[in-house]
Amino acid sequence: MIHYNRKKNQKRGFTLIELLVVIAIIALLLAILMPALNAVKKHAHAVICLSNQKQIGVAAGLYAGDYRDWIPRGDEDGKMIWYQCFLPYIGRDRDMVDLTSLKIYRCGAYPKNGSGSNNIPNSRQVVCYVINAWTGLSNKEAVATKTTRFKSPSSKVYLADNEAGPWRPVIETLQVSDPTITRRNDVYYAGHLPSSTNETSHTDGRRIAKDRHADGCNMLFLDWHAEQVKAKDITMRMFREK
Repeated sequence: MIHYNRKKNQKRGFTLIELLVVIAIIALLLAILMPALNAVKKHAHAVICLSNQKQIGVAAGLYAGDYRDWIPRGDEDGKMIWYQCFLPYIGRDRDMVDLTSLKIYRCGAYPKNGSGSNNIPNSRQVVCYVINAWTGLSNKEAVATKTTRFKSPSSKVYLADNEAGPWRPVIETLQVSDPTITRRNDVYYAGHLPSSTNETSHTDGRRIAKDRHADGCNMLFLDWHAEQVKAKDITMRMFREK
């Protein structure tokens, strides 16, 4: 007759102390890895944002080629604003109304928490960039302009990361009930720079993000290259035509 040794065949589980040690080790590893993972995530957002701006630059260059060097800038009474003008050059219908499927105008680092104007969540934002509409005249925005008017285009900004805020319109569609909404997507005043401390005004408050990517933001220049620029280095000189 065969006798089985029950103790020998009994499976042994973790003791409470062993389980607590394992949990503590995992928690320690996560605490060590999280900063590195967050840094990688932020870097990925910055790289994708730069890629988006470069693609917008390609679209803008093609648009300029088709329209004798003219490019859209500030709002023109709500008609044919820049992100609508470039739709055919990114493979979309110029008359499309719902923009929620677009990714090229999004920045992954744009805040997901909080709300823009009319309490619309920032997480629904489609257009995360602001256009250069500087004229040098008080409260006067540039509309369509020839690229040839810009001296040293490699140092002149066309597009930049936009600041988020309760005044900022969350754009999901080309149909807007308030025509002033599109006028909040351009830079034409010194108070719109990252150095501005005004974070609440929709007219003369900060519109260019001061710390979207590290200590600055990504910018598309008029020779259609994109790069990250520190907030302290961004001046209105970069937006002037001459």
